[in-house]
Amino acid sequence: MGLFPPQASTTAWHVDALYVYLVVISAVMTLLIFVVIGIFAFKYRRRSPDDPMPKPIHGSVPLELTWSVIPFLFMLVMFAWGTKLYFENYTPPRDALDVYVVGKQWMWKVQYPGGQREIDELHVPTGRPIKLTLASEDVIHSFYIPAFRLKHDVVPGSYQTYWFEATEPGRYHLFCAEYCGTNHSRMIGWVTVMDPVSYQNWLASGASNASMSDLGAKLFEKYGCITCHVTNHTGPPLNNVFNHPVQLTDGRTALADEAFLRQAILNPNSRVVRGYQPNVMPVYQGQIDEESLLQLVVYIKSLAQSPMNSQANPQ
Repeated sequence: MGLFPPQASTTAWHVDALYVYLVVISAVMTLLIFVVIGIFAFKYRRRSPDDPMPKPIHGSVPLELTWSVIPFLFMLVMFAWGTKLYFENYTPPRDALDVYVVGKQWMWKVQYPGGQREIDELHVPTGRPIKLTLASEDVIHSFYIPAFRLKHDVVPGSYQTYWFEATEPGRYHLFCAEYCGTNHSRMIGWVTVMDPVSYQNWLASGASNASMSDLGAKLFEKYGCITCHVTNHTGPPLNNVFNHPVQLTDGRTALADEAFLRQAILNPNSRVVRGYQPNVMPVYQGQIDEESLLQLVVYIKSLAQSPMNSQANPQ
């Protein structure tokens, strides 16, 4: 058994290198402190009760600066290195494939844009960035793939995003790393990494008659969203709104990303778009589950590439 799990993503070795740096610096500093304490305790010990009391030492500015500045610089490297990795891991490339994951006691429910669904299984290709949009239906979970060095808490009431790029075909463990109830230990699964051709064949074999966007369009009609946002225009139009700034009635500007759309659906009065009245759209908090909510969000995202008038009668 190796010290680390296999490195199966582009960021795995970066995380391992930072971890090794942290361990080495911590070990060296700890050893140095104990060695110095031991030497001083032996060298300056009181050998007999008749030994005179030592003279007080008032300090040395160069020595104080040395043992303060040098450790600070080593810690600053940790901070800069960790910050760089953090922003890289939370900024997915534009060409990343979307995968949507909902944590629920006690399973991981995975949806793909084409409509394919899995439970406790995730299939991804090598050499292609994968953007995960994570949500929880109940309590805090933690999506953890050791081989990818990916661990992200999934908090109820919000979306979290993370991305990775797998490099080695194979099957890798998937865990929930946050205690989430009685059967927490059973909330495990597998990530299957495939070459691009095999992945496309897998997608085709599990093709659904309805994509996530299609399912979201049906929900858009079912919940009456089409009436306000398309027919009588009492709500703001949704074409080309995703990932664009939106002016709010309180003077703020918000980016219409997945989290914004989620909040706007569940509690529309919390962020009212300028030019529109509050208390018009119903509050859907508690009426839509996380899977359906993701389908609605994916549908609204799809409107950024197609005219709204062609969606007047979504299929």
